Amino acid sequence: MAVQTPICDFGWRAPDFALADPEGRQYSLADVRGSKGTLVMFICNHCPYVRAVADGIARDARELQQRGIGVVAIMANDYQRYPDDAPAKMLAFARSHGFTFPYVVDETQAVARAYDAVCTPDFFGFNAGLELQYRGRLDSSGMQAKPDARRELLEAMIAIAATGSGPREQLASIGCSIKWREVA
Repeated sequence: MAVQTPICDFGWRAPDFALADPEGRQYSLADVRGSKGTLVMFICNHCPYVRAVADGIARDARELQQRGIGVVAIMANDYQRYPDDAPAKMLAFARSHGFTFPYVVDETQAVARAYDAVCTPDFFGFNAGLELQYRGRLDSSGMQAKPDARRELLEAMIAIAATGSGPREQLASIGCSIKWREVA
């Protein structure tokens, strides 16, 4: 079922985290923070919305990193119930799409809850002060890549890097719901 992200809560502060990638390397918010902004995104391997835009995410992340914006992707799904999202498959997914940023696992789902992540993909664009300025979509692709689509996330993050502020008009990201663990 498709879910939309809520409207951007401008100025909301990025919660810290300490998460490992599939090879055991630890990353905190300070490790991935960029001098001009930080993009935190929640993605997974199996979601058709993420699969449609994974190459676009990789392309835009490379450009943003060159502009001083830190980038991290977090996989928070219950991979016991959704084995396509297991860490070994995350590594293969990241390599196949040429990710140049850490792709880490939120084993406890505490980080996804702290960020109030609701779907994959879910994008959080922060300024240099780690204040939220963007909670929109990558572009208008949906479940089918649109190579000529306006690069909304890229444009927003470039503006954030230059001015510290994001666009006031933002279109919500849409994707698959986070696959939460069942609580006993």
